[in-house]
Order: sequence, then C-alpha cells, then structure tokens
Amino acid sequence: MKTLSILTLGALCAAVPMLANAGDSKTCSTSTAAYVGDGKTIVDTAVAAGQFNTLAAALKAAGLVDALQGAGPFTVFAPTDAAFAKLPKGTLEGLLDPKAKSTLSAILTYHVVSGNVKAEQVLKLKNATTLNGQRIDIVVDDRGVSIDGVRVTKTDIVCSNGVIHVIDAVLMPETKTIVGVADSAGIFKTLLAAAKAAGLDTALGGDGPFTILAPTDEAFAKLPAGTVEGLLKPENKDKLANILKYHVIPGRFYADQVIKLENAPTLLGQEVAIKVDGRKVMVGGANVVKTDIEAKNGVVHVIDSVILPK
Repeated sequence: MKTLSILTLGALCAAVPMLANAGDSKTCSTSTAAYVGDGKTIVDTAVAAGQFNTLAAALKAAGLVDALQGAGPFTVFAPTDAAFAKLPKGTLEGLLDPKAKSTLSAILTYHVVSGNVKAEQVLKLKNATTLNGQRIDIVVDDRGVSIDGVRVTKTDIVCSNGVIHVIDAVLMPETKTIVGVADSAGIFKTLLAAAKAAGLDTALGGDGPFTILAPTDEAFAKLPAGTVEGLLKPENKDKLANILKYHVIPGRFYADQVIKLENAPTLLGQEVAIKVDGRKVMVGGANVVKTDIEAKNGVVHVIDSVILPK
C-alpha cells in the first residue's frame, strides 16, 4: 500500500467528455470568468467565485483559512453552496458550532490533498491520501469522475497556491475510532473484550494512527480450549497486552503498502512477517481476509487467526 501525498485530476475534459464546464454541458473549458483563479490563493478564489460561501465560512470556523492561504501547494475538492445544502437538516449548523471545531476540521481536511495536482493524472489512480489521513476513492466511468461516490463537476481551477476541483456533495470521512469501528462490525467482540482487559482500549481509541491486524471472534475460537479465558484473567494482563500489541503496527498502512513489506514493526517491538503468494496475503501466519477498513485513527485489516509473538 503506497501512501499518496498528492491527488491527480487533469486531462479529464479530453478523456472524459461527461466532465463538462459548470453551466455548459457541451463544452469543457477549465477557465471561465466565474472560476478562474487570477493569481489568487485557494481561499480568495473560492470567495470570489460566489458559489463557495458555505465552504469559506466552514474554513473560518475550523481555523483553516490561514493554512489554505499558505504556500501549499494544495489540491482542494470544493463543495459548492448547493452541495452543503444537501446535508441533512441541522448538520451544517451543528458543524459550525465552536464545540464541533475538531469534527469540522476533520471533514474539511478530508477534501484536501497535498500537491498541485491537475486532472489528467487522476485516470491513473484509484485512491489518494488526504490531509485528514484517510484515503479517498477515485472512480472514472462513462459518466465522469467521482470521489467517494461524489461527482466532480469542474476541474483545474488554478490558484497561486494550488488547484481547485469542484464537487457536487460534501465528502464524509470515517468518524469512529478503531474501537468504534470494531464494535459496529459485530465480529470483534472477543478482541474488544481482550483490549479492555489488557487496558489497551483507551489507547486504541486515541489519536494514533494505528494499523490493526484484527482477529475475528472465529479466529479467537481457534485457540486451544481455555486459552482465551485464561488470558482474560487479571493475573495475565501483561501477557495479553503483549499478544495484542503484536497485532498493532504504528502508523496507517493500507493493503497496497503492506504487501510491499517483508516485515512490519509492531507496538510490542517485535516485527511481524508478511508473506504474499499470488493474491493471498499472510501476516504472522494468519490469512488476511479483508483489508482497508477505515477508522478515524487508523485502518483495520481482518485476519483469520490470532498471531502469537515469540
């Protein structure tokens, strides 16, 4: 899994005719008078366009104006006022409340990637990493380009510190932590009980980021009879913590990054071996059965066995 520090969106007008100029479905110019940057920063361009008033207000409320006025460069997927209006009633008002500043910031940074990236390169990508830390998925089809299912309606608005691509809805990152995501999945009850018994649940709900190799309830059930019950006893807390730490890799590593590693460092200090055989991936002898489950503070890969440290 490679981490992409830039997002690419360029010759889509030539390659994807459906991606037309705003207000004119028959043309594909990327520099109309209403949108051209004219040497302004991303924020100033958005304000001058007149269709990003809500975005500008949100950036101010989140304390991100100065950052996006900086040198950058940045690539911004900018929701219009109409896009923000699609949010459920009361959502925007709640996000603009000072108490929701961190949540608003997480959402807005999910719309930004590092780098000055034009539309032509997007055709070569399936995803890109945002300033939020989470990835956005990119799909090109006969209708145009979408980011996490949201349509791109205009591209390549060149600014002095980056480029803007217009989208027709607000992108929403995962807001649950690893613990919350695991709890919602319903197949990690034993793992969550073990994390709590080992005193690691609070840490895994923290900032991270972490990459979790998560054994399912069925994976724990494969252990010899009485093993889990024994590990959950208070006197075995340290032993249990060491086993669980062996399932945690510091940082956020997606599947395409993991398969390029032979070994990965864990929170325990020991490395876990990674083996790729065709389309089959194993970590520490366990099969990876599902990958890239996003969390606010990391990413989860599901494995079919509990892996044990030396």
